[in-house]
Amino acid sequence: MNGLNKGIRKAELAIKWDPSPTGEPATDLDIVAATYLASAPHGNPDYVVYFGSRSPDGTIYLNRDSKDGKGFGWDEVMTLELDRLDGRYARVVVGVLIQQRTESRTFAGVLNPGFRLREGYTVLTQGDFGDVLGSTAATIGEFVRDHSGEWTFHAGVRGYDTDPATFARVMGSPQEA
Repeated sequence: MNGLNKGIRKAELAIKWDPSPTGEPATDLDIVAATYLASAPHGNPDYVVYFGSRSPDGTIYLNRDSKDGKGFGWDEVMTLELDRLDGRYARVVVGVLIQQRTESRTFAGVLNPGFRLREGYTVLTQGDFGDVLGSTAATIGEFVRDHSGEWTFHAGVRGYDTDPATFARVMGSPQEA
């Protein structure tokens, strides 16, 4: 019956957080997705999707973007149409970063942050960044395409203490033991 499994076809990553208190600088979280070729599944991504961008083929895109957490419900939402992603790609890593504009901010300084990744109504992972409070960015997990072309998701929150540009370059690096 394994041949009938279609794997993950389309996923949605959503994040939310509460606005900063009155008089404090706005808190801006951003969803980031990095794609990796089958020939280079680690290292530098082939391309990165984030606010103001989308994948060249339109398969990964941001539906909603917030600069301050003042949305209702989920403040930012990204759609990943994995079933349409070119066969050259074997891995997509998804994460969240905190913009570092006026002051350095970690997840400990973000009010009520949360994430949810789902396929249709099935929640693949959800959480609150509680394990990476001292980080400025975090990966949530990765989608991996197997030899038959099916996508699976591997959850795992991993924190980073880096600027947004560096995070986009290193978010798919192999995990150290």
